[in-house]
Amino acid sequence: MSNRTPEQERNEQVVRQLYYFAEASSKDTAKFMSLFAEGGSFYDISAGKKYYGADIGRTVDIYASAFPDMHRELGNFYFYDNAVIVELSLNGTHNGELALPIGTIPPTGKNIHAPCCDVFRLTDGKVTSFDCYLVASVLLEQLGVLGNLGAVLKH
Repeated sequence: MSNRTPEQERNEQVVRQLYYFAEASSKDTAKFMSLFAEGGSFYDISAGKKYYGADIGRTVDIYASAFPDMHRELGNFYFYDNAVIVELSLNGTHNGELALPIGTIPPTGKNIHAPCCDVFRLTDGKVTSFDCYLVASVLLEQLGVLGNLGAVLKH
């Protein structure tokens, strides 16, 4: 028996839908964006970039393009008031260009299994903020570019 409130149950389902629409195999950027409230935001903490409006969908497109087999392995879900916190990993093969705010990493053909923690805040079943705490150093190390990032980036 769950000790979560009906709102927390609904919020979990919204977050699970959001992940589903961000997967490479089921990518639907428009449906992903439809789960955000007007004025909602996505904050890529590791990249230091916050996205609003139509730009939120760019994040789905960027990762699906860079990792055509991108999938997320969802771990634990935690709930606090209107927040949903998810432990997960980003998994895939780097077969496309990874466009980051600091530059673009050409395809390496390497696999990633990068740990991440996402924090969602929801109101009335819509995401008002999504803060992504991807462990970028692990991702870059798995791509084989951590020690040589400056030489690898295309500007």
